[in-house]
Amino acid sequence: MTSLLAEDSALSAADASGASSVAWLLIALPLVGAAVLLLGGRRTDRFGPLLATGLSWGSFVVGLAVFLQLLGLPTEERAQDLTLWNWVPAGAFQLDVGLLVDPLSTSFVLLITFVGSLIHVYSIGYMENDPDKRRFFAYLNLFVASMLLLVLADSYLLLFVGWEGVGLASYLLIGFWNWNPAYATAANKAFFVNRVGDLGLAIGIMVIFVTFGSVDFATVSEGAANASQGTLTAIGLLLLVGACGKSAQFPLQSWLGDAMAGPTPVSALIHAATMVTAGVYLVVRSNPIYDGAPDARLAVALVGAITLLFGAIVGCAKDDIKKVLAASTMSQIGYMMLAAGLGPVGYAFAIFHLLTHGFFKAGMFLGAGSVMHGMNDQVNLRRYGGLSTFMKITWVTFGLGWLAILGVPPFSGFWSKDSVIEAAFVGEGWQPWVLGGVALLGAGITAFYMSRLFFMTFHGEKRWEEDPEPHPHDPDRTMTVPMIVLAVGSAGAGLLLGPTGAITSWLAPVVGEHGEEHPVLPVWLIVALTLGLVAVGAAYAWVRYGRDLVPEVAPKATAITRAARVDLYQDAVNEGLFMRPGIHLTRGLVFADARGVDGAVGGLAALVGGLSSRLRRLQTGYARSYALTMLTGVVTVLGALWVIQ
Repeated sequence: MTSLLAEDSALSAADASGASSVAWLLIALPLVGAAVLLLGGRRTDRFGPLLATGLSWGSFVVGLAVFLQLLGLPTEERAQDLTLWNWVPAGAFQLDVGLLVDPLSTSFVLLITFVGSLIHVYSIGYMENDPDKRRFFAYLNLFVASMLLLVLADSYLLLFVGWEGVGLASYLLIGFWNWNPAYATAANKAFFVNRVGDLGLAIGIMVIFVTFGSVDFATVSEGAANASQGTLTAIGLLLLVGACGKSAQFPLQSWLGDAMAGPTPVSALIHAATMVTAGVYLVVRSNPIYDGAPDARLAVALVGAITLLFGAIVGCAKDDIKKVLAASTMSQIGYMMLAAGLGPVGYAFAIFHLLTHGFFKAGMFLGAGSVMHGMNDQVNLRRYGGLSTFMKITWVTFGLGWLAILGVPPFSGFWSKDSVIEAAFVGEGWQPWVLGGVALLGAGITAFYMSRLFFMTFHGEKRWEEDPEPHPHDPDRTMTVPMIVLAVGSAGAGLLLGPTGAITSWLAPVVGEHGEEHPVLPVWLIVALTLGLVAVGAAYAWVRYGRDLVPEVAPKATAITRAARVDLYQDAVNEGLFMRPGIHLTRGLVFADARGVDGAVGGLAALVGGLSSRLRRLQTGYARSYALTMLTGVVTVLGALWVIQ
């Protein structure tokens, strides 16, 4: 945020102008849908999916109205804080429930509601025969409402409420088919790993409160310029921990591949356009903090660089179509985090790639669902082949997403990812060479593994003789229309936003003006190198997998391929470094508590009880016993006096 947020631009609900005054409907509509479907029970089975879908589209209409209103305002007025009610009245500390309507939040609103609504439509066909589809649509609405609260919140505390709501909804959606133990385990894994990141975010919010005396974005933006660099670095690193958990970035990326256990529309909604982008949003929204903490910003860039290579390498060896796309998502979010870590030169490009990625990755996830729908839910790429003949709409729409993620001009990924790569080469010293080199290498690897997926699925000879033999075909219109719309976005969204500079000028009020920074290499050379690596990667994939050379069983491979097949041993590392030591530590603490703490308490109680029982024996109730005791005492005293004299 820039000085625009630092100004006193907060408006009450009565003062907010135009469409911004009804921005609360963005969250209320899908939230009402979730409540009706969950509380209404089986009575809503018949109309529940249509209600949830209609309310999601209603949020999009409101979001579009808000966007058009902001678009018509002068640049300096494109930030409105809609106060709803007082939330925390605690003496001098006052915190309201408020919605921040500005170019950054509005961009996310349009992405979430538009892509989310298309996924709702797709789900009507995909979940048609599921007896619990009403509950599924309720969870979809809950997720959309939570994500909208996250991006519209005007404070870190309210953002945290949406953050946790997204975590809950994703847990429910990933484990929707929880009758399968593997699916339930995947949901638990996502939930637990995200709790680690959430702890970092929670502590970061506490440090923000201690430092600035408030947690609203405007106060933090204004006070960041006067805070010490060490404090800002600590806050930036803590916020990065939260971002890593939600956006599946290194080292908290292990949950994403397992999360593919959920229904395919869940994968498209959570792992393409919304939840995994929350970490990128957090970093970009916190740009005043990162601008004052260059070390924390460098950490963001390094995490992104590591993750983009990690995901790309893993994607090269997976045979599960959804897990390849999951690895791709991890890698592409790495590009966004890398751009966000570049500061003012990269903030806008991080959001640019986030927006285009939402179109082409959601489209490819829905395309994967279409393939599974026609192939008896088969997910193994080695059991596909030749599907372009039978599923032409799926082939074309998936192919447009494939060209977009490769960065082939003029498709959307070319404009956004190329901008990130160019920005990575800006800077001094070793950073532009390392970060730019990683971004270039990632582009080449991406071209290989995404082409491998595309060729193994749609080209070559069919490899799917099974019992019962599948009959691949394009699904009905409820599934194909969303795929077509997303394919159009994959083809044209980048062309609309990139060459015109619209995205940088639109986000300037929030992230600052995009400076005229010059890369260490000529731009034309960077573009040529990128396209050259993309061509090499795609050509190599064609030679290996595009000409019916795919064995039905994965062959023995090199050490790096074997490692990639098991996610570069991420689960083994987590188990060795954290899970098993944690189990032993827990057992040790339980033993110490039982034998130490409880033993000490129990021993003290036993000691008191034993002494009491013995002292109680002296109180017999017989006068002769008391007289004898008194006589014994008198004799003892007299004897002592006689000895002393």
